[in-house]
Amino acid sequence: MRWIDTLIHEAEQRLPGPVLTYFQQGAGLGLSAAEAENHWNALRLLPHVLRDVSAISTRTSVLGTEVATPVLVAPTTLQRQAHEGGETAMLQGAAAAGSLVCVSSNAGVPFEALAGPAPWWVQAYVLRDRQLTADLLERAREAGAKAVVLTADTPVVGQKYSTGPNVWETVPPEHLLANVTGQGLEESQLEKAADLTPATIDWLRTTTGLPVVIKGVLRADDARECVAAGASAIWVSNHGGRQLDGAVATARALRPVAEALADTSAEVYVDGGIRNGRHVLTALALGATAVFLGRPTLWALAVGGAAAVERALADFTSELAHAMALAGAPDVSSLTCDLVSD
Repeated sequence: MRWIDTLIHEAEQRLPGPVLTYFQQGAGLGLSAAEAENHWNALRLLPHVLRDVSAISTRTSVLGTEVATPVLVAPTTLQRQAHEGGETAMLQGAAAAGSLVCVSSNAGVPFEALAGPAPWWVQAYVLRDRQLTADLLERAREAGAKAVVLTADTPVVGQKYSTGPNVWETVPPEHLLANVTGQGLEESQLEKAADLTPATIDWLRTTTGLPVVIKGVLRADDARECVAAGASAIWVSNHGGRQLDGAVATARALRPVAEALADTSAEVYVDGGIRNGRHVLTALALGATAVFLGRPTLWALAVGGAAAVERALADFTSELAHAMALAGAPDVSSLTCDLVSD
């Protein structure tokens, strides 16, 4: 068994029950969450032969930042429940692997403590209180965030069903919203805005001065509209199956989105069910600039902190390099859509 595959079983022994449930569960009946990996497994490859693969490079860049691997870390909350180091440990592990992290706006560690280890982006929910949103993002920018990732698929939170205590009733308050400024905030100020439009992209871009990535896109027409409105990148995601249950798998949505943006300068990213290096290769061949891992990095963080995060990312990258050699692709730019069978 691969070491990566043992992580979830070890994490189950270490995590508090409500936290484990929260990390694992999808919305509704859990259809989208359950089928994500199988859709990557169903795709078949058409490898080249007689290509010089004596040297394999997984290096690439995302929004101008050089990384040693296209396997990056997705934003997840409650990281301090997985490991006492929380986001700090996650960034340390990513830095050692030459990766990049997207940090949740719900992080349990102040942005100011994240400067240094690895390049990072800040994930954002636009709140009803726009000034509170602007203040949070300004803190992230000053602390070193290189991009803003707008989660666009959460006008309301997808319904989750579980028994036992609610995770939000058991988590210490200091493990959440460490970067929300001000005291005595009303609950309504922290509610997510449901009135977002393409104009929100320009507001984020001008407010922060940072490139804007739109996360949660599954449709080609939405992708083109976002880029036309000023987005620098599109992140194909169904939120790990945690929003609209029954939403299409990202393995199916990626190609149409990438094809729709082929004549633009926008980058494309994808997450959801990516569990090995072959999945990564397939995603890159279908048009992704990079992939993001969510749950696998949480399991690693829970099991062994920064060192386990480093190993997980390194193992994914090693598997990718192996698959690239077998596919006749010496570098990331060689991974083209003709490698994936229709």
